[in-house]
Amino acid sequence: MSARGKRIRSWVISLTVLLAIGGASAGVYRMHQAHAVVSFPVAPARKGDFLVIIRARGELKASRSIQVYAPIVPQLRIAWLAPSGTVIHQGDVMIRFDSSAAEQQLQQKEAALQQAQASLDQAVAQSHITAEQDKSDLADAQFNVEKATLEVSKQEIVGEIQAAESRIDLGLSQQKLKVAQATADLHAASDRSRIGSLTRVRDYNQNDVTITRQRIAQMVIQAPITGFLNFSINYSQGWMNAKPYKVGDSVFAGMILAEIPDLNTLEMEGKIEEIDRGRISVGQGVQVHVDSLPELPISATIGQISPLAEAGYEYPPTRSFKAWAPISHPDSRLRTGMNSGMDIIVNRVPNAISIPAKALFTRNGKPVVYLADGGRYRPVEVELLARNPDEIAVSGISAGSMVALVDVEKKENKR
Repeated sequence: MSARGKRIRSWVISLTVLLAIGGASAGVYRMHQAHAVVSFPVAPARKGDFLVIIRARGELKASRSIQVYAPIVPQLRIAWLAPSGTVIHQGDVMIRFDSSAAEQQLQQKEAALQQAQASLDQAVAQSHITAEQDKSDLADAQFNVEKATLEVSKQEIVGEIQAAESRIDLGLSQQKLKVAQATADLHAASDRSRIGSLTRVRDYNQNDVTITRQRIAQMVIQAPITGFLNFSINYSQGWMNAKPYKVGDSVFAGMILAEIPDLNTLEMEGKIEEIDRGRISVGQGVQVHVDSLPELPISATIGQISPLAEAGYEYPPTRSFKAWAPISHPDSRLRTGMNSGMDIIVNRVPNAISIPAKALFTRNGKPVVYLADGGRYRPVEVELLARNPDEIAVSGISAGSMVALVDVEKKENKR
């Protein structure tokens, strides 16, 4: 091969190598660009009213809740319960107790009452008969006295002996009148005592019947309000075996059997950190977020704030304030005890540019964001206007700008 051919061959090989290196470099560059676009997640900057919030956690509670107590009746045993965990309407039967023993006692007490009433009626009738008899005897004795008095008045025209006999007869008639009067008084007092005694027996039995009927009526408990039925825990078998009340359980008078919260009085109860207490006040708007219903937006207003910080039950011990936000129109799916969060609106920034909180970084001691620009990211200094846990209001970028959610410089340095 000639020298010229060798030079041509060498140039061809060199050119081929250069083209290969250039193609590889271009491919690597395009791969890096593509990789940069894929690796760095971005989010748009939005424009609108920015709500400065204080976030709190808590649960839904009912401001009006009525507890249902066991009636003052001995030996109570549950015979029927309404289904727990359902909405019960006012006047619906929620608990029935076994009333068979009380009904048997009622029959016995009604029989005793009838017997006492019959004895009283008999005593009253006998008293009337005795009173009429005594009245007749008194009338006869009075007639004899008057007759003897008339005979005595004839002593001037009759003999001395007959006059003396008339006076003796008058004395005897007067004495018999006194005896008849005393007998009538004795009978009347005796009848009053007997009737009074039988009346007390009748009233005692009548009270027993009334009390037993009232106890039987109390063995059916109706819902005092419309609400969510929640039966209490029965600790009679010990803490380890504590379960809600069920059919067959024996209960004592006055025990709390159930609680019915009024679902129309639901409110959000949240814990406020001491550092945030000075920034909130009654009347501020609230956005309530129920954990189990994230799609349900709930607007409310703070109605009350606890005046003092309260100690919690967790460990280590903490102290916090409480705020309550009544829900004006509760959704039918809401229940007491649902874990929820509330965002208390303490300020509004109109027409603000907001970005996710994790899109803000610090560069040379200044806040910056990384704007996506044709597959590249460039740092832009911004000014903070307001901050929330999840988003930040800034100035210095336009609405719709795509900001990186990671620190681009750190990522590139690692690569």
